[in-house]
Amino acid sequence: MPCADDKRMRGRPEVYGLDALDQFDEIVDVRSPAEYETDHIAGAINLPVLDNTQRARVGTIYTQVSPFEAKKVGAALVSNNIACHLESHFAAKAKGYRPLIYCWRGGSRSGAMTHVLRSVGWQAAQLQGGYKAYRRQVITDLASLPGRLRFIVVCGPTGVGKSRFLRALRQLGAQVLDLEDLAAHMGSVLGAYPNRPQPGQKFFESLIWQALREYVPDKPIFVESESRKIGVLQTPDTLLACMREAACINLDAPMPVRVALLKEDYAHFLAAPETFEQPLDRLLELKGRQTIAAWKALAHAGHWDELVAALLTSHYDPAYSRSLARNFRRALEGPTYLLASPQAASFHELASVVLDSFRPVANVKL
Repeated sequence: MPCADDKRMRGRPEVYGLDALDQFDEIVDVRSPAEYETDHIAGAINLPVLDNTQRARVGTIYTQVSPFEAKKVGAALVSNNIACHLESHFAAKAKGYRPLIYCWRGGSRSGAMTHVLRSVGWQAAQLQGGYKAYRRQVITDLASLPGRLRFIVVCGPTGVGKSRFLRALRQLGAQVLDLEDLAAHMGSVLGAYPNRPQPGQKFFESLIWQALREYVPDKPIFVESESRKIGVLQTPDTLLACMREAACINLDAPMPVRVALLKEDYAHFLAAPETFEQPLDRLLELKGRQTIAAWKALAHAGHWDELVAALLTSHYDPAYSRSLARNFRRALEGPTYLLASPQAASFHELASVVLDSFRPVANVKL
């Protein structure tokens, strides 16, 4: 490996592969904000050397005038933008700062930034192949990596607190894949977060890839019994197939506990009942106008306990039973754990019981 302190190497780029992501202080995506928003390496920051408008302008000159003219204009824009980043983001970085820089293909944009940073004296490096190589690796790994991991699927009807249970497991040190958190959606027709839009499909896959690559293969990974779609996002095929073949545990809770948990999860609807109408309208074809009108009336009257119980009994529980029988058949052979109350302590206690059941029994020598 090149010596970072060798002055002869300072202006010369170092190139690293994806296996070195964890070796750097920071990962810097120098693509345009639009490219970054579509997808990026999880945890990377965006310091574009060309903004959206500038990138479009340079591309137009390239195709309509000549590559040479495009490079002249682009070089000036890139230089100005790198100067701005030097005066802002990089100004307080110490001498030992070590960033990994990437662009679309690992070419001129990341090369320019890397060259300038190394000329200053920082230990900057380029990602080999850039974003395109990264995306190819994500696709390859999502098709193979889930098959090398051991999943435990947490099943249970709507409102038993599966997401809270996963968080409790994580707090106790378990490996957890919380797909709903990564997807920014609670999974159901009413599950959109009020102030958190869903990521794009590619970035959702990036977040899953980042999580999977950090797991220890011989330890179980707890994951909720998700359907193929979480909001508008698709669960990757291989991951979903592995989940559906995995061992399962079941959560259950009395109806009052489920109602209390759902009222907390959907508090934004309680605060503004009119926002509940549009999501309910998505159930018109299934439930009919009379039922939907009755549910809307309950919402406007503030009869939330009655409404939530009706939704569970009439819609969610039958749908869950059908889905479970079709997609997670091993749930029938899995143990069932009862949540006693909606309090955080109940989730912690239940998570501790479940983890104890999955700890290997030590061999005893007689």
